[in-house]
Amino acid sequence: MKTTCSGSPRKGISRLLAALLFCLFMYGTAVAQDVIDEWDRVKAPPPPALKQVKLNPATTALLLLDFNFQTCNMERRPRCVESVPRVSKLLDLARAKGVAAVYSLSAGASVTDITRQLMPLKGEPVVTSGPDKFLGTKLEEILKAKKIDTVIVTGTAANGAVLYTASGAALRGYNVIVPVEGISAETLYAEQYVIWNLANAPRVSTKTTITRLGMIGF
Repeated sequence: MKTTCSGSPRKGISRLLAALLFCLFMYGTAVAQDVIDEWDRVKAPPPPALKQVKLNPATTALLLLDFNFQTCNMERRPRCVESVPRVSKLLDLARAKGVAAVYSLSAGASVTDITRQLMPLKGEPVVTSGPDKFLGTKLEEILKAKKIDTVIVTGTAANGAVLYTASGAALRGYNVIVPVEGISAETLYAEQYVIWNLANAPRVSTKTTITRLGMIGF
């Protein structure tokens, strides 16, 4: 009388391996963490190095983004109001050196809504758009006409007009200078992640210099 097995050893091993792989997959899926799950574990990276810059006034433009009362006020964005006197000093220096000043407005605002300390002079161009001030405006045309290769980006919100306009400028080949005291948002965190992004984003970071107002020279 012969004794037979119900299945071959090879099939049994294959089934066992399949079961093990399935268990490993399910276990891995169960313990996998995404950024939301690990939100509280995120530690802020070191701040980027601030660099001294010496700029050619003839090929530099100072961008003043959305310093109108609709976006720059004590109720909505007090950090913007606090930045105005500092940006005003840079504006005075830039004008004295012959640097072009170019303004933007948020949608629905007019030139008369710009804070008095930063009011544009006659002939200084103003564009109106959403977060990306290149989108749907003549900003690039204005910069090209003035033979600009470097822009100093100031304004609000850091996570809106500053982030997208600075990135847009960098991706178009402009050198981008961002003074940390010249940008503002509702929170410090918003300013922090914008600075980190501009200093680390592919292609954008290679064209961007993070600095302070007092470290900018002409």
